[in-house]
Amino acid sequence: MSVSGKKILIAVSGGIAAYKVHFLIRDFVKKGAEVQVIMTPDAEHFVTKLSLSTLSKKPVYSDFYGDNGSWNSHVELALWADAMVVTPCTANTLAKMTHGMCDNLVIATYMSAKCPVFIAPAMDLDMYIHPSTKKNLELAEGFGHTIIPAENGELASGLIGQGRMAEPGTIFNVIEDYFTNSMSTINSLQGKTVLITAGPTYEALDPVRFIGNHSSGKMGFSLAEEASRRGARVILISGPSSQILNDKKVELYKVTSAKEMLAKVFEFYDKIDIGIASAAVADYAPKEIAKEKIKKNDENLTIELIKNPDILKTMGEKKTHQFLVGFALETQNEEENAKGKLEKKNLDMIVLNSLRDEGAGFKNDTNKIKIFTKTEKKEFDLKSKGEVAKDILNFVESQLLK
Repeated sequence: MSVSGKKILIAVSGGIAAYKVHFLIRDFVKKGAEVQVIMTPDAEHFVTKLSLSTLSKKPVYSDFYGDNGSWNSHVELALWADAMVVTPCTANTLAKMTHGMCDNLVIATYMSAKCPVFIAPAMDLDMYIHPSTKKNLELAEGFGHTIIPAENGELASGLIGQGRMAEPGTIFNVIEDYFTNSMSTINSLQGKTVLITAGPTYEALDPVRFIGNHSSGKMGFSLAEEASRRGARVILISGPSSQILNDKKVELYKVTSAKEMLAKVFEFYDKIDIGIASAAVADYAPKEIAKEKIKKNDENLTIELIKNPDILKTMGEKKTHQFLVGFALETQNEEENAKGKLEKKNLDMIVLNSLRDEGAGFKNDTNKIKIFTKTEKKEFDLKSKGEVAKDILNFVESQLLK
């Protein structure tokens, strides 16, 4: 399945990267897709309706009203589309999308859309890394949209860094892959039960403080929603996380400590088919938890730590029929350490991400992974965590078929 015959709605907002949309339209049309372009009013400062309509072979709309007083129905545009791609998506348009600020045709159409939405952000470096933009990208991904991450390179401001709109070929490939994979993965995990651990664990020092880590839970939540979309019964066991679960079919259990997570995992473990341990479990916990808040009296404070139960190793030891997936976040000797973990913990597969790879690891909306089995290694490019979840589950399914 390709994009041939698909109806693609391209929404252009007012950024310098808008000129790249011409190449994207051409790619879709060449592959047999039907393309409709809409624009924000500001986008007309960067590209013309004439050039976009010439390539798309359709009129281009930027307002609710046509030149002859006719009505450009945002509802009809939204319901017509098989996919909507917002590119370039500026910080302003992204904020309007995630907060429902409906003041132009593009946002009204977006808010009426029932189809998959793809967002290709483009803005200057400081804007892209600003906390508000990062939060809005998280919200958009939480809505179930696919983020096509901005790329590194020279920006219009002259700065060099992340913020360049993904190349048209990259955007095209993501959407083509969606249509290819969405058909092949519909109900592909039907009848399977998948257990996923996510987020950090917090180990209490006293009633106020804890030992924890920076895991956000994004990867685990993305995996849970993708597995559910494929028809699986999904049990998600999450440590403290602010992630929002949009799929109500996923069974979410919230825990705090490693011991709580271990206990919850083994409530279900015997009856699951696939276990994916993406949680960042604290390796150690305080030997004693103070009953009252520890006061700042001395120059030094010594806390004795004891080893936490190794949840993944225990899952490996008790494995009978389950397909078991682990994660390794490394900073040095990455591949060697991941392969060692695969062997020592009796895993079927391990997902490696390195903190040395820009855009990978905790808190980011993106991840860059390598997957290892005892006999295979596969590398992937930097992608949104939603896309990474698809890659991981595609690989799991390929192993189950062997």
